[in-house]
Formats: sequence, C-alpha cells, structure tokens
Amino acid sequence: MQSIPEIFGSMVFNDSVMKERLPKEIYKSLKKTIEDGKDLDITVANVVANAMKDWAIEKGVTHYTHWFQPMTGITAEKHDSFISPQGDGRVIMEFSGKELIRGEPDASSFPSGGLRATFEARGYTAWDPTSYAFIKDNALCIPTAFCSYSGEVLDKKTPLLRSMDLLNREALRILRLFGDTKTTRVISTVGAEQEYFLIDKQLYNKRRDLMFTGRTLFGAKPPKGQELEDHYFGVIKPRVMAFMKDLDEQLWKLGVFAKTEHNEVAPAQHELAPTYTTSNIATDHNQLTMELMKKVADKHGLTCLLHEKPFAGVNGSGKHNNWSIATNTGKNLFDPGKAPHKNKQFLLFLCAIIKAVNTHQDLLRISAASAGNDHRLGANEAPPAIVSLFLGSELSSILDCIEGGMPYNCADICTMQTGVNVLPDFIKDTTDRNRTSPLAFTGNKFEFRMLGSSFSISGPNIVLNTILADALKEFADRLEDASDFESELEALMRETIREHKHIIFNGNNYAKEWVDEAEKRGLLNLRTTVDALPLFKSEKNIDLFTKHKVFTKAEILARYEIIMENYCKTLNIEALTMSEMVKRDILPAVFAYIKELSETVAAKKSIGLDIAEDAGTEIASSLSELSLCLYKRVAALDDAIAVASGKSQLLEKAACFKDTVAECMREVRATVDELETMVAASHWPFPTYGDLLFRI
Repeated sequence: MQSIPEIFGSMVFNDSVMKERLPKEIYKSLKKTIEDGKDLDITVANVVANAMKDWAIEKGVTHYTHWFQPMTGITAEKHDSFISPQGDGRVIMEFSGKELIRGEPDASSFPSGGLRATFEARGYTAWDPTSYAFIKDNALCIPTAFCSYSGEVLDKKTPLLRSMDLLNREALRILRLFGDTKTTRVISTVGAEQEYFLIDKQLYNKRRDLMFTGRTLFGAKPPKGQELEDHYFGVIKPRVMAFMKDLDEQLWKLGVFAKTEHNEVAPAQHELAPTYTTSNIATDHNQLTMELMKKVADKHGLTCLLHEKPFAGVNGSGKHNNWSIATNTGKNLFDPGKAPHKNKQFLLFLCAIIKAVNTHQDLLRISAASAGNDHRLGANEAPPAIVSLFLGSELSSILDCIEGGMPYNCADICTMQTGVNVLPDFIKDTTDRNRTSPLAFTGNKFEFRMLGSSFSISGPNIVLNTILADALKEFADRLEDASDFESELEALMRETIREHKHIIFNGNNYAKEWVDEAEKRGLLNLRTTVDALPLFKSEKNIDLFTKHKVFTKAEILARYEIIMENYCKTLNIEALTMSEMVKRDILPAVFAYIKELSETVAAKKSIGLDIAEDAGTEIASSLSELSLCLYKRVAALDDAIAVASGKSQLLEKAACFKDTVAECMREVRATVDELETMVAASHWPFPTYGDLLFRI
C-alpha cells in the first residue's frame, strides 16, 4: 500500500515532475513564465507538451482536454485523443505546443450574457501555466482560460488572474514604501472550507425535487432535527467515513490539500477543509473537490448535495473563504505579529481592507448572491445579508488609539489555565472568534463566510483582490508623494479609521438589534439577489473594474445578465417541479388515502358499527379540504409562473419570480407539508425528512 506522500500529486504534472522531465533551460524558461508573467515561447511550449504527453501516456492516458470554467458555475471539457494518422494506416501519439496552449470550444453554447450569438460560435481556451495539468478520468486535463473570438472573457479564471496581478502590483508599491526590496511578488491565498450533505442514493432517486433542483421543495419537520446539537463534531458513521477516506485519496492524487473533515451541525451534513494555496489554484481545487464529492459519493451508494438549503428547518451549507495575502518570500501580510500596535505595515494593510469593505459592501454581497443562497443568508445559520467586518477587541482597541492619537497599552499575555494538573496550560488568543460575522479576521486571514456551498470561489476572490488593490493604490499614490512619510502615514490611517470604522462590528450579527444598528450606520441590507445584483451595474462599480482592467463594461453587463437569468431559470425550474409533483404524485396519493379511509368507514357501516364520530371520517374530511386548498394553490402557482415567464424585462421578471412565484411556492409547500403529517406513510409518495436525514 502506497503512503500518502507517495500518492500525493501522483496525477499532477507539478513542479517536481517538470524539473525531472524538462531540459534545464526549458524548465527555467517555464518557471520564469509562471513566476514573473513572462510570455511563453512556442519552442518551450512544444517541449513541455511532448513531456506532458509522455508522462500522461505512461499513466495509461489516451486523451487530453482543455479544462476550463465557463459561467455555468461548473467546469467544462472536450476530449481529444493523442493519436495522429500516418500514411501507412497506422497512428502515432502526438501532442504539440500549439495544442497545449490553445483550444477551440464552441463559445455560443455557454452563458455569455449577450456577448455571443448562436451564429458567433468560435471561442478559444488558453493554457494557464500557473495551475498544474492533471489526470482525471483517464484524460490529461490542462487548466485554461476561456474567451470569445472577439476577445471578451467568458470564464471565471481570467478575471481572477487579472485581479491577482492587480493586487500584486499595488501591494508591491506599499512594500517598497516600507523598505522591502526583496519581495518580487505578492500573492492572494485561499483555503475554502466546503460544507455538504450526504444522503442515501436510493432515497435521492425517489425525490424528483432533489434530482431537478438540488433541494427538497416539500418536507414536514421530523420529530428530531438538530436541536440536540449532537451531530456537530460527532462520531463519523462508518459509511460516511469510508466515503471521506476514498475522497481524501482521490483529492490527494490530484494535489488537493484536503486536510480536515468532520460532521457539521445538521444531521447528514459534513465539511471538508483544505490548507491554503494561491487563489487561482485554490479555485481549481475547489471545483475538483465539488466534482469528486459527487463522483465518490455515487460509488458508495450515496448522493452529495451541494445546494445551499437542501432541507428546510435545518442548517444550510456554506463555503468559508479564508483569504489572505503573502509575499513570495513567505511573509503573510495579514499577520499582525507579536506587537501589532507597532507593526505599521500590517496596520496600513488593515486600514486598506477596512476602507475596501466599507466602500464596496455591495460588491461583496453581490459576490455571494444566488437563488440558493437567498434561503440561507440572514437565517441565523449564516451571516446576515448585511456586510460588516469583525476585528476583535485587541485590533479594535489599537485602531481606536490610532484614531485618537493616543499610545496603546499592550495587553498582558494571558495563559489559559484549565485547573487540572495533568492538562497543559497554553497561551490564550488575544481575541475571540465570531462565527456570525460575514467577514471576520481570524488571526492572520479574513474568513468570508457568506458564500454558498455550490459557489465557485472565483467571484468573491475577484472582488476581494480588486477592492483591496484599489484601496492600496489610493494609499500608495498619497504616500509616494509625501514629504514626511511617517507623519503622512499616521494621518492617512487616522482618516481612514474615522471615515470607515462604522463597518466594524464585533457583536452578534444574528441579533435583531444589529439590523437596526446597521441601518443607523448607513450600511446596506440587500436581502435578496434581486435587491443586490442591479448594483453591479452602478457607475461606481463599472468604474472600479474597468479602470483596473479586471472587467470591461461589456463583461460586467454580461455577468449581470447571466446571474439574473440564472436566478429566474432556477426559480422557474423549482416552481415547475413543484407543480408537477403536486399534480402527478401528491394529490393522487391523498385521494387514494381518502378513498381507503372512506372504504373503511363504509365497511364499518356495513357491519352495523356506530360511526357518528368516526376518526376516519374526520381525517377524510380534513384531507378533502386540504386537497382542495392545494389544488387551488397549485393553480395559482401555475398562473404566477406564466405571468413571470411572460415578462420581457429581466429585472421585472426576476422581481416577479421573487415576490409572486416564490410566495405561491411557500403556500403550496405549507399545504403539502401539513398533508404529509396526516397521510399514512404507506401512501406518501416520497421519502420523508426523517428518511433522508437519518438513514445512513
């Protein structure tokens, strides 16, 4: 049996493989491209392609694919074999530099927000050498960017790479002001904690709502949910542990740094957390993680649910985006050090993120916006839809002192004493953790907790990188022109804290009082996707992205169209599924049960029993009334779907789905869930919440 170090990265054409297989000069040239962003020479590409092909063939691979991330939220791939026909009827295995660096998928069949029409089909994929090629499903997968024939970006990778370059450029300016001449690159890093549900595959196949929408559209509350708090960090069940073990091994082969796994709060809910890597690679790894979770679950007779709210009444699933910035010399720029009040470089970066978050609350909220996540945000299981920043008591006190021009009295180091002799004492952290904050400082990174489980982490990290870089640029412009750097630095930090400190909140974000307080502070409360998304097109945001060349205006407008269309399509699919399930399954089941009850009552009558107050009669009567109510409500839902679908203006259509269709769906669900509690289990057509959540 191979050890973990032996299998880790065994399916990745990583740096150690390249160093071993490439000629020394070719390897150096490729590293220069990766580390310094230099142009890739076609001669180098040809040698790399041949080495990559030989390595893959040795592992039994016959095909290659450009693996990319279109605006669907999942990955895409088109497989081509290595075979090249020869004149004598035979073939040889070839792979050129041209095939490595460029592909041509159809660009009209992916979401483009109007950038591409059906007759404008040509698109290009371009090799991203900063993310290693890997083998998956017997194919060599080459991470690539994706753009249209006319140059517009159609993927989630390219803008992320642009934002990383932008952040590098502006952060280096700040470091130079502090005398750092050794750092040549600043990199944004991410560790994305992934929450998910596992349910029995056979039960999943009996729920059309789960198959079509990823969530249960119906389901009465079971007698037991998560109220005993006995699942979180509980003993992992053998069947789940077998899945986790298999998943870890598959991820490790692909170089994914899967490290932590545990039961989450809700029954049947779990979490996987990786260690940190660059934002680009972390995004690729998280896409692979979600894909493999589904594949590995299927092997174990399970289904992995990545919807943000697959079950009403229990916690939904999020994705915690642990984001930081580091230098190529190994320094974390969000690490405050042992004396943060003296670490002026750290404090300036901290002021920059405070300014960035306050100025661009809307963009952070938009980056976490989806129909699925609307069920989760603000539901006392996830952060509210109000963006705020948690810094903790020590950093907040330091900022107060800077604002007031006062010296900071450093808190004494506190030792946590357990009171048990055999247990070790240890140094207590200087601040607590806040699990209710949308964006919390957790020691040397910021944890952005608003993301939904199914999200690509690309969008939120594009926003985080860009807004921080924008603030750093403003700071650098001012400080580079200062005649007295130290005094200008102090003044800049004081002004920034004074103007933007209202975004800092260290209390309970779930409390109703915070909603009222946030309103007084002038913070945005964008409750739904439909409320938030139009702000993406604001002059402020278009100017931000275009001046830094992260997006063009056309690309911003296209992304708005894609996300809003996806919102409408999602609710339309859910509503149609709900209507179909009621008419084809639920009402017939209720009628069958009413018939059985009526026949039982008739049988009692036939043998002369007194049925003046018969339970069967009462239940049948109640069911009859509820079924009539359900019939009317599903008819109203059908009408609402037709009205919403008929709207030609996109925002108006989305608002109609949000307000009218969603309300009709809530009414239909309430009736169905009441019926479920009254109909015999033998007649109910679907597995219940009790079955789904507790049958593994």
